[in-house]
Amino acid sequence: MDIAQLQAYGYFTLTIGLVLILYGYIYHLYSKKKDVDGVDYESYSNMALKDDIDDTPVASMSEDKAPKSAKK
Repeated sequence: MDIAQLQAYGYFTLTIGLVLILYGYIYHLYSKKKDVDGVDYESYSNMALKDDIDDTPVASMSEDKAPKSAKK
């Protein structure tokens, strides 16, 4: 076994390993859509498209969770 054949096996093994890591990461992203607090941030991805004044908000804010500047 010369160095070129060893490099070819190493390249093939590294490529397969990186593909498995990539697919594992993609599966992790789509299986865990909610964070620790239970918020699904994927619903915020459409906010840039639906930004008209008449559109419904992505998440409603209750009066007790509103920022202090919004309370009057």
